[in-house]
Amino acid sequence: MKSHILVIDDEPDICSTVRGILEDEGYVVSVAENGETARRLVRSIAPDLILLDIWMPDIDGISLLKEFTNEIAIGIPVIMMSGHATIETAVEATRLGAKDFIEKPLSLAKLLHTVQNVISETSQQLPAETQHAPAEPVPPVGKSVQVQLLREHLERLAQHDSSVLLHGEPGSGKTFSARFLHAKSHRKKGPFIDVHTSLFRDGQGTALLLGHEKNGQIIPGFLEQAEGGTLFLDDVAELDQDIQQSLFAVLSTGQWVRLNGDTPQKLNTRIVSATRYDLKREVTAGRFREDLYHLLNTVPINVPPLREHIEDISDLLQYYVNLLVDHEELPYRTFTVAAQNRLRNYEWPGNIRELENLVRRLLILGLDNEIDSDEVEAALGASTLASSNIIISEFDLPLRQAREQFEKAYLEYQLQLAEGNVGKAAKAAGIERTHLYRKLRALGIDTRHTVREK
Repeated sequence: MKSHILVIDDEPDICSTVRGILEDEGYVVSVAENGETARRLVRSIAPDLILLDIWMPDIDGISLLKEFTNEIAIGIPVIMMSGHATIETAVEATRLGAKDFIEKPLSLAKLLHTVQNVISETSQQLPAETQHAPAEPVPPVGKSVQVQLLREHLERLAQHDSSVLLHGEPGSGKTFSARFLHAKSHRKKGPFIDVHTSLFRDGQGTALLLGHEKNGQIIPGFLEQAEGGTLFLDDVAELDQDIQQSLFAVLSTGQWVRLNGDTPQKLNTRIVSATRYDLKREVTAGRFREDLYHLLNTVPINVPPLREHIEDISDLLQYYVNLLVDHEELPYRTFTVAAQNRLRNYEWPGNIRELENLVRRLLILGLDNEIDSDEVEAALGASTLASSNIIISEFDLPLRQAREQFEKAYLEYQLQLAEGNVGKAAKAAGIERTHLYRKLRALGIDTRHTVREK
């Protein structure tokens, strides 16, 4: 079961940012911008964890904390947040039952580490009969030769600790494969930390990776959060040179040191990375370190696009129907043979991720028990515009995935306006030409036929 977190803060930007971060980590998140909304949500959803700001427009956080711990939210752990609190306030919050205290501006690493620790601690305190046993890892779904080989490779690699590099198109199942690899390994009882490298672009990348020490306080980085388990980095090709240097130093020496710290820590984390780019080409172009490439590429694994194992469509449809019915309480429906045949003849530019969202949409919107080919055709037509492959009505996608689909449509549009002139398209988009080429390759835009440089 996914943990449900309630974020209570009167700043919409804070709520939006924290919600996005936590949802990317797999949590279910609700938000409240005042005390009254918070009380109502606590009563209605009974969250597993509350993140509570000290200052609220209609009531201060300490008073609300008292209400929660003494009346309406007994037993629900609370983490306090504030950018203006004193030590006395933090002590008072702890005395009243708060599990922890996070200072603003929020540190991403600190936030995730604190949330994970509090939820883990709370689950360990539950009676044994109420705790959920770890779910059996789900292997890559399908009976095709490609999927069977992928499954066999992952199971074999799970018995070793070497670095693994997963290569595949967006939505092809790289994260799914990394989770299966972790779950089948001796590290399965340790954490699996899933980090998209776009998080490192704010200038604090090294601190997020290695952690740092400030005023005697240790802020753990992703390496430390994943200790004893697996750190999954997607997409490594987008790491800037500073982070590449830090990651190379860690992998080549087998140890790391927090920023502003002086005590080396032994590496006890398996690094699994993924990319949609051709890293050899990135090395040749000087955008990726060759020495780091060889360290990450100890064992390369290709995750095939869905169009290369289209015979698995029936198995994938059944898997996602069962998953969404169980986890999202959607109505159960079946696909007719004609509907499955139509989907076998679709190109699937968004791969398995697109298939999952198509199934979700059909389960939500349909009325009959069966999904026929006409309904499938209408759903495909509603989600794509044939002239530009613009995928719409995908507001159920995580932000990162929705952004990829928008970028593809946007860049194809700019190239059309520029009549295939890369230089003009790059200027119109406000990005460098080399970065545009990189984006075009990553998003699967065929430059041989649609792009010409002048």
